[in-house]
Amino acid sequence: MNRLRALPFAARIYLVALALRLIPVLLAIDLPIGLDDMFQYDMLGRSLAAGNGFRWYAQEDLDLARQYVDFDFVVGDYDPRGILTSFRAPLYPAFLTGVYLLSGLTWRLFAARLAQAFIGATLAPLAYALGKRLFPEAERGAQWAGWAMAVYPMLLIYPLALATENLFIPLVAAATLALLHAADSGRGRDYALAGALLGLATLTRSVILGFVGLAILWVWFSRRERRGALLLAAAVFVLVTPWVVRNSLLHGKLSGVESSMGYNLYLSYHPEGSGSFQYGISLDLLPYLDDAQREAIGMQSAIGFIRDDPGRVAPLALQRLGYFFGLEKRAISYFYSNGFFGAIPQAPLIGLFLLFTVPFVVLATLSVAALALMQSNANRWLVLLLIGGYLLPHVLILAEPRFHLTLVPLLAAFAGYTLADWPRLRQRAQTNRWRLVLALVLVALLWSNWGMELWRDADKLAALFGPEGWQAGFSY
Repeated sequence: MNRLRALPFAARIYLVALALRLIPVLLAIDLPIGLDDMFQYDMLGRSLAAGNGFRWYAQEDLDLARQYVDFDFVVGDYDPRGILTSFRAPLYPAFLTGVYLLSGLTWRLFAARLAQAFIGATLAPLAYALGKRLFPEAERGAQWAGWAMAVYPMLLIYPLALATENLFIPLVAAATLALLHAADSGRGRDYALAGALLGLATLTRSVILGFVGLAILWVWFSRRERRGALLLAAAVFVLVTPWVVRNSLLHGKLSGVESSMGYNLYLSYHPEGSGSFQYGISLDLLPYLDDAQREAIGMQSAIGFIRDDPGRVAPLALQRLGYFFGLEKRAISYFYSNGFFGAIPQAPLIGLFLLFTVPFVVLATLSVAALALMQSNANRWLVLLLIGGYLLPHVLILAEPRFHLTLVPLLAAFAGYTLADWPRLRQRAQTNRWRLVLALVLVALLWSNWGMELWRDADKLAALFGPEGWQAGFSY
Protein backbone atom coordinates (compact mmCIF):
# COMPACT_ATOMS: atom_id res chain seq x y z
CA MET A 1 0.00 0.00 0.00
CA ASN A 2 2.83 2.39 0.82
CA ARG A 3 4.44 1.64 -2.56
CA LEU A 4 1.14 2.42 -4.27
CA ARG A 5 0.88 5.75 -2.46
CA ALA A 6 4.43 6.59 -3.51
CA LEU A 7 3.45 6.40 -7.17
CA PRO A 8 2.39 9.54 -9.05
CA PHE A 9 -1.35 10.16 -8.97
CA ALA A 10 -1.77 9.32 -12.68
CA ALA A 11 -0.15 5.92 -12.18
CA ARG A 12 -2.24 5.15 -9.09
CA ILE A 13 -5.50 6.10 -10.78
CA TYR A 14 -4.59 3.97 -13.80
CA LEU A 15 -3.99 0.91 -11.63
CA VAL A 16 -7.30 1.39 -9.84
CA ALA A 17 -9.13 1.88 -13.14
CA LEU A 18 -7.47 -1.24 -14.57
CA ALA A 19 -8.31 -3.39 -11.56
CA LEU A 20 -11.98 -2.38 -11.75
CA ARG A 21 -12.14 -3.16 -15.48
CA LEU A 22 -10.48 -6.52 -15.07
CA ILE A 23 -13.23 -7.69 -12.70
CA PRO A 24 -16.02 -7.94 -15.33
CA VAL A 25 -13.55 -9.23 -17.93
CA LEU A 26 -12.50 -12.11 -15.67
CA LEU A 27 -16.07 -12.83 -14.58
CA ALA A 28 -17.14 -13.00 -18.24
CA ILE A 29 -14.25 -15.10 -19.48
CA ASP A 30 -16.56 -17.36 -21.51
CA LEU A 31 -19.02 -14.66 -22.61
CA PRO A 32 -19.89 -15.08 -26.32
CA ILE A 33 -20.56 -12.34 -28.86
CA GLY A 34 -23.88 -10.68 -28.12
CA LEU A 35 -24.69 -8.19 -30.90
CA ASP A 36 -24.50 -7.88 -34.71
CA ASP A 37 -21.83 -5.16 -34.61
CA MET A 38 -19.57 -7.38 -32.51
CA PHE A 39 -20.09 -10.27 -34.93
CA GLN A 40 -19.09 -8.06 -37.86
CA TYR A 41 -15.95 -6.72 -36.17
CA ASP A 42 -14.97 -10.25 -35.20
CA MET A 43 -15.41 -11.40 -38.81
CA LEU A 44 -13.14 -8.62 -40.05
CA GLY A 45 -10.52 -9.34 -37.40
CA ARG A 46 -10.48 -13.05 -38.21
CA SER A 47 -10.29 -12.39 -41.96
CA LEU A 48 -7.29 -10.08 -41.57
CA ALA A 49 -5.61 -12.54 -39.20
CA ALA A 50 -6.08 -15.31 -41.78
CA GLY A 51 -4.49 -13.17 -44.50
CA ASN A 52 -7.70 -12.83 -46.51
CA GLY A 53 -7.86 -9.05 -46.39
CA PHE A 54 -10.63 -6.73 -45.17
CA ARG A 55 -13.49 -9.15 -45.82
CA TRP A 56 -16.57 -10.24 -43.98
CA TYR A 57 -19.27 -12.90 -44.32
CA ALA A 58 -16.99 -15.77 -45.30
CA GLN A 59 -18.87 -18.96 -46.11
CA GLU A 60 -19.07 -20.21 -42.52
CA ASP A 61 -20.16 -16.81 -41.21
CA LEU A 62 -22.67 -16.36 -44.01
CA ASP A 63 -24.22 -19.74 -43.25
CA LEU A 64 -24.55 -18.72 -39.60
CA ALA A 65 -26.02 -15.30 -40.44
CA ARG A 66 -28.56 -16.84 -42.85
CA GLN A 67 -30.36 -18.24 -39.83
CA TYR A 68 -31.44 -14.66 -39.08
CA VAL A 69 -31.21 -12.73 -42.39
CA ASP A 70 -31.92 -13.83 -45.98
CA PHE A 71 -28.79 -13.03 -47.99
CA ASP A 72 -29.56 -15.25 -50.99
CA PHE A 73 -30.90 -12.55 -53.30
CA VAL A 74 -27.84 -10.30 -53.01
CA VAL A 75 -24.97 -12.78 -53.24
CA GLY A 76 -23.84 -13.12 -56.85
CA ASP A 77 -20.21 -13.93 -57.72
CA TYR A 78 -19.41 -15.00 -54.18
CA ASP A 79 -15.88 -15.64 -52.86
CA PRO A 80 -15.95 -18.22 -50.02
CA ARG A 81 -13.24 -16.19 -48.23
CA GLY A 82 -15.81 -13.41 -47.82
CA ILE A 83 -16.72 -10.12 -49.43
CA LEU A 84 -14.37 -7.14 -49.59
CA THR A 85 -15.99 -4.35 -47.61
CA SER A 86 -15.63 -0.67 -46.76
CA PHE A 87 -18.63 -0.45 -44.47
CA ARG A 88 -16.55 -0.35 -41.31
CA ALA A 89 -13.55 1.85 -40.55
CA PRO A 90 -10.33 -0.20 -40.47
CA LEU A 91 -8.45 0.54 -37.25
CA TYR A 92 -10.56 -1.36 -34.74
CA PRO A 93 -10.63 -4.56 -36.86
CA ALA A 94 -6.86 -4.17 -37.29
CA PHE A 95 -6.53 -3.94 -33.52
CA LEU A 96 -8.53 -7.15 -33.14
CA THR A 97 -6.29 -8.78 -35.74
CA GLY A 98 -3.20 -8.00 -33.69
CA VAL A 99 -4.82 -9.47 -30.59
CA TYR A 100 -6.00 -12.58 -32.46
CA LEU A 101 -2.55 -13.21 -33.92
CA LEU A 102 -1.06 -13.12 -30.43
CA SER A 103 -3.76 -15.09 -28.62
CA GLY A 104 -5.00 -17.52 -31.24
CA LEU A 105 -8.67 -17.83 -32.13
CA THR A 106 -9.78 -20.09 -29.27
CA TRP A 107 -9.34 -17.40 -26.61
CA ARG A 108 -9.61 -14.40 -28.93
CA LEU A 109 -12.66 -12.80 -27.28
CA PHE A 110 -11.17 -12.96 -23.80
CA ALA A 111 -7.83 -11.66 -25.13
CA ALA A 112 -9.54 -8.74 -26.88
CA ARG A 113 -11.47 -7.85 -23.76
CA LEU A 114 -8.33 -8.07 -21.67
CA ALA A 115 -6.49 -5.74 -24.05
CA GLN A 116 -9.44 -3.35 -24.05
CA ALA A 117 -9.40 -3.22 -20.26
CA PHE A 118 -5.78 -2.04 -20.34
CA ILE A 119 -6.61 0.57 -22.98
CA GLY A 120 -9.83 1.72 -21.33
CA ALA A 121 -8.08 2.27 -18.01
CA THR A 122 -6.05 5.05 -19.65
CA LEU A 123 -9.18 7.22 -19.57
CA ALA A 124 -8.60 7.88 -15.86
CA PRO A 125 -5.13 9.46 -16.19
CA LEU A 126 -6.19 11.12 -19.45
CA ALA A 127 -9.14 12.83 -17.74
CA TYR A 128 -6.83 13.87 -14.90
CA ALA A 129 -4.32 15.31 -17.39
CA LEU A 130 -7.09 17.12 -19.29
CA GLY A 131 -8.33 18.63 -16.05
CA LYS A 132 -4.84 19.88 -15.19
CA ARG A 133 -4.30 21.28 -18.67
CA LEU A 134 -7.67 23.05 -18.83
CA PHE A 135 -7.81 24.20 -15.21
CA PRO A 136 -4.26 24.37 -13.82
CA GLU A 137 -5.55 26.27 -10.81
CA ALA A 138 -7.75 23.34 -9.69
CA GLU A 139 -5.56 20.27 -9.03
CA ARG A 140 -8.21 18.72 -6.82
CA GLY A 141 -10.78 19.04 -9.63
CA ALA A 142 -8.43 17.25 -12.01
CA GLN A 143 -8.06 14.42 -9.52
CA TRP A 144 -11.83 14.14 -9.19
CA ALA A 145 -12.07 13.91 -12.98
CA GLY A 146 -9.60 11.04 -12.93
CA TRP A 147 -11.55 9.23 -10.24
CA ALA A 148 -14.78 9.75 -12.15
CA MET A 149 -13.32 7.97 -15.19
CA ALA A 150 -11.79 5.25 -13.02
CA VAL A 151 -15.17 4.22 -11.59
CA TYR A 152 -17.63 5.28 -14.33
CA PRO A 153 -19.92 2.20 -14.49
CA MET A 154 -20.64 2.07 -18.23
CA LEU A 155 -16.96 2.42 -19.08
CA LEU A 156 -16.10 -0.36 -16.60
CA ILE A 157 -18.10 -2.89 -18.61
CA TYR A 158 -17.38 -1.53 -22.10
CA PRO A 159 -14.28 -3.72 -22.53
CA LEU A 160 -16.68 -6.67 -22.71
CA ALA A 161 -17.99 -5.37 -26.04
CA LEU A 162 -16.22 -5.69 -29.36
CA ALA A 163 -16.94 -2.03 -30.13
CA THR A 164 -15.00 0.86 -31.62
CA GLU A 165 -15.53 2.99 -28.50
CA ASN A 166 -12.84 0.96 -26.74
CA LEU A 167 -10.27 2.59 -29.04
CA PHE A 168 -12.11 5.71 -30.13
CA ILE A 169 -12.76 7.31 -26.74
CA PRO A 170 -9.14 7.04 -25.51
CA LEU A 171 -7.85 8.23 -28.90
CA VAL A 172 -10.08 11.33 -28.88
CA ALA A 173 -9.11 12.13 -25.29
CA ALA A 174 -5.40 11.62 -26.05
CA ALA A 175 -5.64 13.69 -29.26
CA THR A 176 -7.31 16.56 -27.40
CA LEU A 177 -4.64 16.47 -24.72
CA ALA A 178 -1.90 16.34 -27.36
CA LEU A 179 -3.44 19.33 -29.15
CA LEU A 180 -3.50 21.38 -25.96
CA HIS A 181 0.10 20.43 -25.24
CA ALA A 182 1.19 21.29 -28.79
CA ALA A 183 -0.52 24.67 -28.60
CA ASP A 184 1.36 25.45 -25.39
CA SER A 185 4.73 24.15 -26.59
CA GLY A 186 4.54 25.31 -30.20
CA ARG A 187 6.78 22.41 -31.27
CA GLY A 188 6.25 20.86 -34.66
CA ARG A 189 6.63 17.29 -33.43
CA ASP A 190 3.87 17.88 -30.88
CA TYR A 191 1.48 19.03 -33.62
CA ALA A 192 2.48 16.02 -35.71
CA LEU A 193 1.70 13.71 -32.77
CA ALA A 194 -1.69 15.37 -32.24
CA GLY A 195 -2.41 14.95 -35.95
CA ALA A 196 -1.40 11.30 -35.85
CA LEU A 197 -3.77 10.66 -32.95
CA LEU A 198 -6.59 12.46 -34.78
CA GLY A 199 -5.80 10.41 -37.89
CA LEU A 200 -6.02 7.18 -35.90
CA ALA A 201 -9.29 8.35 -34.35
CA THR A 202 -10.63 9.06 -37.86
CA LEU A 203 -9.64 5.56 -38.96
CA THR A 204 -11.63 4.25 -36.00
CA ARG A 205 -14.77 6.33 -36.49
CA SER A 206 -14.80 8.95 -39.24
CA VAL A 207 -17.46 11.02 -37.47
CA ILE A 208 -14.57 12.86 -35.77
CA LEU A 209 -13.56 14.48 -39.08
CA GLY A 210 -15.73 17.52 -38.33
CA PHE A 211 -13.67 18.25 -35.24
CA VAL A 212 -10.43 17.63 -37.16
CA GLY A 213 -11.29 20.48 -39.49
CA LEU A 214 -12.22 22.76 -36.59
CA ALA A 215 -9.01 21.86 -34.75
CA ILE A 216 -6.91 22.83 -37.77
CA LEU A 217 -8.73 26.17 -37.96
CA TRP A 218 -8.29 26.67 -34.21
CA VAL A 219 -4.53 26.17 -34.48
CA TRP A 220 -4.31 28.47 -37.53
CA PHE A 221 -6.47 31.37 -36.30
CA SER A 222 -6.70 31.14 -32.52
CA ARG A 223 -3.15 30.01 -31.77
CA ARG A 224 -1.72 31.68 -34.91
CA GLU A 225 0.43 28.63 -35.58
CA ARG A 226 0.25 28.18 -39.35
CA ARG A 227 3.10 25.69 -39.40
CA GLY A 228 1.41 23.73 -36.62
CA ALA A 229 -1.90 23.72 -38.51
CA LEU A 230 -0.19 22.42 -41.64
CA LEU A 231 1.64 19.70 -39.71
CA LEU A 232 -1.60 18.71 -38.02
CA ALA A 233 -3.43 18.46 -41.33
CA ALA A 234 -0.52 16.63 -43.00
CA ALA A 235 -0.38 13.96 -40.29
CA VAL A 236 -4.12 13.29 -40.61
CA PHE A 237 -3.85 13.26 -44.41
CA VAL A 238 -0.94 10.80 -44.47
CA LEU A 239 -2.76 8.33 -42.24
CA VAL A 240 -6.24 8.57 -43.74
CA THR A 241 -5.51 8.88 -47.47
CA PRO A 242 -4.28 5.29 -48.11
CA TRP A 243 -7.56 3.86 -46.82
CA VAL A 244 -9.61 6.38 -48.80
CA VAL A 245 -7.67 5.37 -51.92
CA ARG A 246 -8.26 1.68 -51.16
CA ASN A 247 -12.02 2.19 -50.78
CA SER A 248 -12.18 4.37 -53.90
CA LEU A 249 -10.43 1.70 -55.96
CA LEU A 250 -12.72 -0.96 -54.49
CA HIS A 251 -15.88 0.86 -55.57
CA GLY A 252 -14.57 2.64 -58.66
CA LYS A 253 -15.52 6.07 -57.29
CA LEU A 254 -14.39 8.49 -54.62
CA SER A 255 -15.20 6.97 -51.23
CA GLY A 256 -14.54 7.87 -47.62
CA VAL A 257 -13.09 6.04 -44.65
CA GLU A 258 -16.29 4.02 -44.25
CA SER A 259 -19.36 3.58 -46.45
CA SER A 260 -22.08 3.60 -43.81
CA MET A 261 -23.61 7.03 -44.45
CA GLY A 262 -26.44 5.73 -46.64
CA TYR A 263 -27.31 3.02 -44.13
CA ASN A 264 -27.40 5.48 -41.23
CA LEU A 265 -29.46 8.07 -43.12
CA TYR A 266 -31.93 5.39 -44.19
CA LEU A 267 -32.28 4.24 -40.60
CA SER A 268 -32.66 7.77 -39.26
CA TYR A 269 -35.06 9.29 -41.82
CA HIS A 270 -37.21 6.21 -42.39
CA PRO A 271 -40.93 7.11 -41.99
CA GLU A 272 -41.11 4.82 -38.98
CA GLY A 273 -37.70 5.94 -37.66
CA SER A 274 -37.07 8.12 -34.67
CA GLY A 275 -33.60 9.43 -35.49
CA SER A 276 -31.94 6.71 -33.44
CA PHE A 277 -31.12 3.03 -33.94
CA GLN A 278 -34.19 0.83 -34.33
CA TYR A 279 -33.76 -2.91 -34.66
CA GLY A 280 -36.50 -3.68 -37.18
CA ILE A 281 -35.54 -0.95 -39.64
CA SER A 282 -31.86 -1.79 -39.22
CA LEU A 283 -32.45 -5.13 -40.95
CA ASP A 284 -33.83 -3.60 -44.17
CA LEU A 285 -30.46 -2.94 -45.81
CA LEU A 286 -28.45 -5.59 -43.99
CA PRO A 287 -28.83 -8.23 -46.75
CA TYR A 288 -27.07 -5.99 -49.29
CA LEU A 289 -23.51 -7.22 -48.95
CA ASP A 290 -22.31 -5.01 -51.81
CA ASP A 291 -21.37 -1.83 -49.95
CA ALA A 292 -21.77 0.44 -52.97
CA GLN A 293 -25.25 -0.94 -53.65
CA ARG A 294 -26.27 -0.56 -50.00
CA GLU A 295 -24.87 2.96 -49.88
CA ALA A 296 -26.70 4.01 -53.05
CA ILE A 297 -30.03 2.51 -51.99
CA GLY A 298 -29.74 4.02 -48.51
CA MET A 299 -28.91 7.51 -49.83
CA GLN A 300 -31.64 7.45 -52.46
CA SER A 301 -34.22 6.20 -49.97
CA ALA A 302 -33.25 8.79 -47.36
CA ILE A 303 -33.52 11.61 -49.92
CA GLY A 304 -36.94 10.27 -50.86
CA PHE A 305 -38.04 10.16 -47.23
CA ILE A 306 -37.01 13.79 -46.75
CA ARG A 307 -38.73 14.95 -49.95
CA ASP A 308 -41.92 13.13 -49.00
CA ASP A 309 -42.05 14.76 -45.57
CA PRO A 310 -39.61 17.69 -45.19
CA GLY A 311 -41.42 18.82 -42.06
CA ARG A 312 -39.85 15.92 -40.15
CA VAL A 313 -36.27 17.13 -40.62
CA ALA A 314 -36.19 19.69 -37.79
CA PRO A 315 -38.13 17.58 -35.24
CA LEU A 316 -35.88 14.60 -35.98
CA ALA A 317 -32.81 16.75 -35.35
CA LEU A 318 -34.22 17.74 -31.95
CA GLN A 319 -35.02 14.11 -31.20
CA ARG A 320 -31.46 13.10 -32.08
CA LEU A 321 -30.13 15.79 -29.77
CA GLY A 322 -32.25 14.29 -27.01
CA TYR A 323 -31.07 10.77 -27.79
CA PHE A 324 -27.44 11.89 -27.80
CA PHE A 325 -27.75 13.19 -24.24
CA GLY A 326 -30.04 10.35 -23.19
CA LEU A 327 -29.74 8.09 -20.16
CA GLU A 328 -27.35 5.15 -20.38
CA LYS A 329 -30.01 2.51 -19.82
CA ARG A 330 -30.05 0.63 -23.11
CA ALA A 331 -27.48 -2.00 -22.25
CA ILE A 332 -28.99 -3.01 -18.92
CA SER A 333 -32.51 -3.01 -20.42
CA TYR A 334 -31.47 -5.26 -23.29
CA PHE A 335 -29.28 -7.74 -21.45
CA TYR A 336 -31.48 -8.07 -18.38
CA SER A 337 -34.73 -8.38 -20.37
CA ASN A 338 -33.16 -11.15 -22.47
CA GLY A 339 -32.24 -13.29 -19.48
CA PHE A 340 -28.46 -12.76 -19.42
CA PHE A 341 -28.45 -12.36 -15.62
CA GLY A 342 -31.54 -14.30 -14.62
CA ALA A 343 -34.17 -12.80 -12.35
CA ILE A 344 -33.07 -9.98 -10.02
CA PRO A 345 -35.31 -8.71 -7.18
CA GLN A 346 -36.85 -5.32 -7.87
CA ALA A 347 -34.94 -3.25 -5.30
CA PRO A 348 -31.45 -4.41 -6.39
CA LEU A 349 -32.50 -4.07 -10.03
CA ILE A 350 -33.57 -0.46 -9.51
CA GLY A 351 -30.28 0.16 -7.71
CA LEU A 352 -28.38 -1.33 -10.65
CA PHE A 353 -30.39 0.81 -13.05
CA LEU A 354 -29.55 3.96 -11.07
CA LEU A 355 -25.90 2.92 -10.87
CA PHE A 356 -25.66 3.07 -14.67
CA THR A 357 -27.86 6.10 -15.32
CA VAL A 358 -27.06 8.57 -12.52
CA PRO A 359 -23.31 9.12 -13.18
CA PHE A 360 -23.91 10.77 -16.55
CA VAL A 361 -26.67 12.91 -15.05
CA VAL A 362 -24.28 14.16 -12.37
CA LEU A 363 -21.34 14.75 -14.74
CA ALA A 364 -23.46 16.48 -17.37
CA THR A 365 -25.14 18.76 -14.82
CA LEU A 366 -21.89 19.78 -13.13
CA SER A 367 -20.05 20.25 -16.43
CA VAL A 368 -22.78 22.52 -17.79
CA ALA A 369 -22.28 24.80 -14.80
CA ALA A 370 -18.56 25.09 -15.58
CA LEU A 371 -19.11 25.54 -19.31
CA ALA A 372 -21.55 28.40 -18.72
CA LEU A 373 -19.78 30.15 -15.85
CA MET A 374 -16.04 29.61 -16.45
CA GLN A 375 -13.65 32.25 -17.73
CA SER A 376 -13.08 31.40 -21.40
CA ASN A 377 -9.64 31.00 -22.95
CA ALA A 378 -8.23 29.47 -26.13
CA ASN A 379 -7.75 26.00 -24.65
CA ARG A 380 -11.28 25.85 -23.31
CA TRP A 381 -12.60 27.01 -26.66
CA LEU A 382 -10.95 23.99 -28.24
CA VAL A 383 -13.03 21.71 -26.04
CA LEU A 384 -16.19 23.61 -27.03
CA LEU A 385 -15.22 23.07 -30.67
CA LEU A 386 -14.77 19.36 -29.99
CA ILE A 387 -18.20 19.14 -28.38
CA GLY A 388 -19.83 21.04 -31.26
CA GLY A 389 -17.88 19.35 -34.05
CA TYR A 390 -18.61 15.89 -32.67
CA LEU A 391 -22.24 16.60 -31.77
CA LEU A 392 -23.38 18.14 -35.07
CA PRO A 393 -23.00 15.03 -37.31
CA HIS A 394 -24.98 12.98 -34.83
CA VAL A 395 -27.76 15.58 -34.73
CA LEU A 396 -27.96 15.53 -38.54
CA ILE A 397 -27.45 11.79 -39.15
CA LEU A 398 -28.03 9.36 -36.27
CA ALA A 399 -27.77 9.56 -32.49
CA GLU A 400 -27.72 7.17 -29.55
CA PRO A 401 -26.86 7.72 -25.88
CA ARG A 402 -23.68 5.64 -26.24
CA PHE A 403 -22.26 8.25 -28.61
CA HIS A 404 -21.97 10.79 -25.80
CA LEU A 405 -19.47 8.53 -24.02
CA THR A 406 -16.74 10.05 -26.20
CA LEU A 407 -17.31 13.37 -24.45
CA VAL A 408 -17.49 11.96 -20.92
CA PRO A 409 -13.73 12.36 -20.13
CA LEU A 410 -14.00 16.04 -21.09
CA LEU A 411 -17.22 16.48 -19.14
CA ALA A 412 -15.48 14.92 -16.15
CA ALA A 413 -12.75 17.58 -16.34
CA PHE A 414 -15.35 20.35 -16.31
CA ALA A 415 -17.40 18.66 -13.60
CA GLY A 416 -14.30 18.31 -11.42
CA TYR A 417 -13.58 22.00 -11.86
CA THR A 418 -17.13 22.86 -10.76
CA LEU A 419 -16.68 20.89 -7.55
CA ALA A 420 -13.18 22.17 -6.83
CA ASP A 421 -13.71 25.85 -7.63
CA TRP A 422 -17.39 26.38 -6.91
CA PRO A 423 -16.88 29.60 -4.86
CA ARG A 424 -15.26 31.30 -7.85
CA LEU A 425 -17.97 30.07 -10.22
CA ARG A 426 -20.68 31.22 -7.82
CA GLN A 427 -19.09 34.66 -7.62
CA ARG A 428 -18.97 34.80 -11.41
CA ALA A 429 -22.65 33.86 -11.53
CA GLN A 430 -23.49 36.73 -9.18
CA THR A 431 -21.63 39.29 -11.28
CA ASN A 432 -22.64 37.89 -14.70
CA ARG A 433 -26.34 37.18 -14.46
CA TRP A 434 -26.66 36.23 -18.12
CA ARG A 435 -24.17 33.41 -17.55
CA LEU A 436 -26.23 32.23 -14.60
CA VAL A 437 -29.33 32.26 -16.77
CA LEU A 438 -27.47 30.29 -19.46
CA ALA A 439 -26.37 27.69 -16.90
CA LEU A 440 -29.90 27.33 -15.52
CA VAL A 441 -31.39 27.02 -19.01
CA LEU A 442 -28.91 24.33 -20.05
CA VAL A 443 -29.47 22.35 -16.86
CA ALA A 444 -33.24 22.68 -17.28
CA LEU A 445 -33.00 21.39 -20.85
CA LEU A 446 -30.95 18.39 -19.78
CA TRP A 447 -33.28 17.46 -16.96
CA SER A 448 -36.35 18.00 -19.12
CA ASN A 449 -34.87 15.67 -21.72
CA TRP A 450 -34.26 12.96 -19.12
CA GLY A 451 -37.72 13.43 -17.64
CA MET A 452 -39.38 13.12 -21.06
CA GLU A 453 -37.30 10.03 -21.78
CA LEU A 454 -38.47 8.33 -18.59
CA TRP A 455 -42.06 9.34 -19.35
CA ARG A 456 -41.78 8.02 -22.91
CA ASP A 457 -40.37 4.70 -21.74
CA ALA A 458 -42.57 4.37 -18.66
CA ASP A 459 -44.40 1.26 -19.90
CA LYS A 460 -41.15 -0.42 -20.92
CA LEU A 461 -39.53 0.39 -17.58
CA ALA A 462 -42.56 -0.89 -15.69
CA ALA A 463 -42.24 -4.19 -17.54
CA LEU A 464 -38.49 -4.26 -16.95
CA PHE A 465 -38.86 -3.84 -13.18
CA GLY A 466 -41.79 -6.24 -13.01
CA PRO A 467 -41.55 -9.88 -11.88
CA GLU A 468 -41.13 -11.11 -15.48
CA GLY A 469 -38.80 -8.33 -16.58
CA TRP A 470 -35.91 -10.70 -17.12
CA GLN A 471 -37.98 -12.44 -19.81
CA ALA A 472 -39.41 -9.30 -21.47
CA GLY A 473 -37.17 -9.78 -24.52
CA PHE A 474 -36.60 -6.15 -25.49
CA SER A 475 -34.77 -5.61 -28.77
CA TYR A 476 -31.51 -3.68 -28.75
